[in-house]
Amino acid sequence: MSTGTVLDSRALGRATLARQLLLDRAATPILAAVAHLGGLQAQEPQEPFTGLWSRLRAFDPATLDDQLTGRNMVRTHLMRRTVHLVTADDALAWRARHDAMLRQRVLGTYRRELDGIDLDELAAAGRAVLADGEPRSMTELARALAERWPAPGPRALGEMLIAALVPVAQLPPRGLWRTKAGVRNVPLSSWLGREIDPPSPSLDGSDPVGEALVRRYLAAFGPAASADLRAWCGLAGLPAAVAAIREELVTFRDGRGRELLDLPDAPRPDPDTPAPVRFLPAFDNAILGYHDRSRIIDDAHRGLSVAGARVVLVDGRVAATWTVDRGTVLVTPLRGITRTEHTAVTEEGTSLAAFLSDHDSNRVQIAASPR
Repeated sequence: MSTGTVLDSRALGRATLARQLLLDRAATPILAAVAHLGGLQAQEPQEPFTGLWSRLRAFDPATLDDQLTGRNMVRTHLMRRTVHLVTADDALAWRARHDAMLRQRVLGTYRRELDGIDLDELAAAGRAVLADGEPRSMTELARALAERWPAPGPRALGEMLIAALVPVAQLPPRGLWRTKAGVRNVPLSSWLGREIDPPSPSLDGSDPVGEALVRRYLAAFGPAASADLRAWCGLAGLPAAVAAIREELVTFRDGRGRELLDLPDAPRPDPDTPAPVRFLPAFDNAILGYHDRSRIIDDAHRGLSVAGARVVLVDGRVAATWTVDRGTVLVTPLRGITRTEHTAVTEEGTSLAAFLSDHDSNRVQIAASPR
């Protein structure tokens, strides 16, 4: 159903904050929150802890650790060929739907090195090596097959195997709170004790997994355009899934005239709803989950999100970056900060410093605003 309503960037930003649990911290359990968000990008292992702290009330990192060691959540390559922290159920349901995209993205980087290699044969060999249950690094797996495929080199061979051909889980202690550990991989199905769901689309041409992805994306990111959905998951083949559920959806337009899709009953707060200061981790999907990120970040600063900068939301938009040095949260404004905003950033930064240091520090330093 088309509403004919045009949503400006402020209205879209408030909707994003509400869907992303950034307008009000939620009392939702961690597993349900990660499921709602469709996972968190997690190639930097400690970043999801800040992402969840900014979204959940009384967030306890030990609970996330328990979910990982208890195999209710898993770290694996998925959307956009990046490492994501997702629920076990979503990893198993979504992995096969991402297979072709993962292969193509690795080939986009290593096409010359992998030219002429039968990828199905390579996948079977990789699975055979990992069948003994021994956790391996990417390099170790590649070296185990290097005699048979010497030409590509261990990097290209390992990337194709671990990021695309063989669904794997990154084992704890990688990704646990305040823990530094290398990446050790085992087959996803053996770690979770369940087989990966069969590929979609199905033989009758329907795409139930794709349709579920569209609904889940809109619940956590909508209203959004098809290009935004594609930017989030990396999948090009979802137009049929969108078409199949279009009658369930409502549509809007943004200021550029793009069609925006949404779930009818999803929250779309008043654009003037107050938005609290929030500190986001590197590669947060609240920014990276869109092709058009202008609802939350100025085009002039768009590159910060892909470069791994941690950002501060003030009045619902990226207004500063932040880092930590010896327990002190250091904030660097990207625009002028009012006295009221300075106070709010200081208060939230103090709480973040305490969280990151286990209450050993509450220091915050805010640099001078740019002129």
